[in-house]
Amino acid sequence: MTQLLRVQNFTVSSDGIGAREDQSLERPFGPGIDPGKLFEWGWTTASWPNRDDPGGSRGLDDYFTRDWDHNIGAEIMGRNKFGPQRGPWEDHEWQGWWGDEPPFRTPVFVLTHHARPSFTLSDTTFHFVDASPADVLAQAKEAARGKDVRLGGGVSTVREFLDADLVDTLHIVVSPLKFGTGLRLWESPDELRDRFHLEVVPSPSGVTHHLFWRK
Repeated sequence: MTQLLRVQNFTVSSDGIGAREDQSLERPFGPGIDPGKLFEWGWTTASWPNRDDPGGSRGLDDYFTRDWDHNIGAEIMGRNKFGPQRGPWEDHEWQGWWGDEPPFRTPVFVLTHHARPSFTLSDTTFHFVDASPADVLAQAKEAARGKDVRLGGGVSTVREFLDADLVDTLHIVVSPLKFGTGLRLWESPDELRDRFHLEVVPSPSGVTHHLFWRK
């Protein structure tokens, strides 16, 4: 069975921006980007990972949030998604944004040029690797034990794996928000049409789901 590298529920603005560079503990997506507004489409659904209250919407957006961990055996993420620190690790007590119960429940491979020991929180183990996209993907596929690998982001990491032609499918959620400047996934989704089929599905919530699969 073929193992896929999948981008799931990755959200950008209408001008293709997913974050800004000046990330901090107080502003995890950088100045001027409110994650509550960017991810409102998902956080309000019944199936959003780690939802801590009952209720939530059903329908199209909820269908995609339910699919987030379907057949996923490992995750790859960039260091910026894991946390706001740069350079050598000065604070090993920082163990990610997600608390004692991370939503991944799989091995997670964090890309970094600075070594750090692996650690486990609940049923998620974080590994810190300095390797090429192809080599990291090989490690993640082995850890996934036949299941697919999710590419979690951020923007620069998704672009790096796209440029290496390693991504098999993408689900990109385009929000009606516009940020103007920041880390841009694309100028237009049409940039990926040379390698991917594309289906665009508008949602009543106001976002548009873009589904890409390799030709």
